[in-house]
Amino acid sequence: MVGSGNQTGQSVARSRSPIGIVSGGGSLPFAVADAVTRDNRRAVLFPLRGCASPGRVARYPHHWIGLGQINRLSRLARQEGCADLVFIGSVVRPTLAQLRVDFGALALLPRVAEMFRGGDGHLLAGVAKLFEQRGFTVIGAHELAPEILMPEGAIGCLEPDAANRIDIALGLALLRSIGQFDVGQAVIVAEQHVLAVEAADGTDEMLAQVASLRRKGRIRSPGGVLVKAPKPGQDRRMDMPTIGPQTIAGAARAGLSGIAVLAGETIVAEAELVRQAAERERMFVVGVRGG
Repeated sequence: MVGSGNQTGQSVARSRSPIGIVSGGGSLPFAVADAVTRDNRRAVLFPLRGCASPGRVARYPHHWIGLGQINRLSRLARQEGCADLVFIGSVVRPTLAQLRVDFGALALLPRVAEMFRGGDGHLLAGVAKLFEQRGFTVIGAHELAPEILMPEGAIGCLEPDAANRIDIALGLALLRSIGQFDVGQAVIVAEQHVLAVEAADGTDEMLAQVASLRRKGRIRSPGGVLVKAPKPGQDRRMDMPTIGPQTIAGAARAGLSGIAVLAGETIVAEAELVRQAAERERMFVVGVRGG
């Protein structure tokens, strides 16, 4: 019984320890840091050089790190008392050659190289395991800030019609099928015709490509729906589909009628701005079940 009590005490102490937030680009790392602070825990940012916004980072306790500085991140997180790490924010996947692995982590290079032999899901799962083996607990941003998750139903006043819902169902079925290959989290469907599938270039580039094809007259189906969902078996702690105001703008340029994402399994950056942009563009944004 004594051992059980000690374990419980350690768990409680750990759960109130500072949170280390490894921060990529965008607003989400700051939303998570603010949620942690509201919960009376200390948030320490570890912004990635070339990704995070210096102006916003300066408002929080922080230490800048480079991609590949595994030892530096581990050392600084321990110095700050961070038992838990969160990875959140946009990062363009680097090549192995672009990483600057710090001296103390050079022995990990063969393992890091193996992590790069696969899709993003394989790579991110490897990153999580690497830090877990160093004694950290990797947790999902949504566990600390559940308000960033897409609710079920529409954001704003517009809803998808019956034809849109058929396209949404087709998009979700396609994502389930291709997800096993660690490819993409998004597709665009119009009149039951698949216009585009997300690949390494990401959602924004996919939307830009559809907009370009529309301008050239290569796509004649009106409207269409951007559908996003996590891959089957995806590690939600490290990577979840995300939409934000930029997604609305890209979907509008692509001539789409709306956006559908899995409720509770998709992050919405700056939800109020998303709602305002969607209503301005007369576009629906809806969280659905059934992924």
